Amino acid sequence: MEKRRLKNRLAAACLLALMLPAAARAQADLTAFDRDMAGPRAQVLVLGTVHLRGMPAGFDPAALDPLLERLAAFKPEIVTIETENGEECDLAARHAAKYGADYCASTAAARAATGLDAPAALAEVSQLLKSWPAQPTPGQRRRLAALFLASYDRASAYVQWLQLPSNERRAGDGLDAALVEQLGKLAGRKDESFMIAARLAARLGLTRVHAVDNHTGDQIDVADKKAFLQSVEAAWAAGGAALKARQQGEEALMRAPDLLPLYRAVNDPEGLRILAEANVVPAMRAQSKEGYPQMWVAGWEIRNLRMVANIRETFRERPGARVLTIVGASHKPWFDSWLGQLQGVDVVDAAALLK
Repeated sequence: MEKRRLKNRLAAACLLALMLPAAARAQADLTAFDRDMAGPRAQVLVLGTVHLRGMPAGFDPAALDPLLERLAAFKPEIVTIETENGEECDLAARHAAKYGADYCASTAAARAATGLDAPAALAEVSQLLKSWPAQPTPGQRRRLAALFLASYDRASAYVQWLQLPSNERRAGDGLDAALVEQLGKLAGRKDESFMIAARLAARLGLTRVHAVDNHTGDQIDVADKKAFLQSVEAAWAAGGAALKARQQGEEALMRAPDLLPLYRAVNDPEGLRILAEANVVPAMRAQSKEGYPQMWVAGWEIRNLRMVANIRETFRERPGARVLTIVGASHKPWFDSWLGQLQGVDVVDAAALLK
């Protein structure tokens, strides 16, 4: 009889455990799985940036030099940028009805010069990089730059262009006059992919930068896009007081001859918290019959998740790599959180590095 009671109690306890919410049961702590890993851990630095296209008139790229000094001291082996990669651009071009004909900048000039469409250029880039020499010739650099341009990778083409001696920055080896003109104009393009990432990569002798942005998951499919935008913007406006004060402080720093203080402010943890909350909290609380603000948050999360996965892919075969990812500051809290959950990855304190 006593054994039967004990058996019944055990059965009841098991049933109760099964009925408990998942959160009440013990869960695997994924962050602890790499505690005793073999080999070095990857070091990932997420640099939150303003988008340089918004810099005031008269902006001098030399103002970025103190920032580049700090980033060079980190000695990244991989640099990633917030733009779409060649595979995504080619996908969008093949599905223009869904993504739009201007999803990525045209490669028509590079295709005319090389005779290669994007998939063929991507395949040749991959093949070349498998045996890329430590000291490439100017001709090899020009050829690789042309292939990068044909595969939607202007920033990496510019990395190769910057590493050419000035007298070798000319047509030849796949670069024609039109492509040479394109590359020459990139020096003045107010874009962090060129003025920070490409300049840094060239300075460190890297072959390329890696595009990791992705918009395939935030193409919100709604009947009334105007109403969707109005709903999301209204939600942001309702919770934007603290954000507006932050932006005003940044605007004053943008005019300084040294932009390192600006980047310290942009990567300040408290400022990033304000930015993250202003992006998401008002949207999640906004009343909307259609749920438009909450849809925007879902798309935002998908975009960030896919970007983080793309970053991870850049050092999949390089455990222990030092990685710098340059991204708009609004993404940084998500990047820091999700990259920090990956196995064998340590997220570097950007605020400490910029002090």
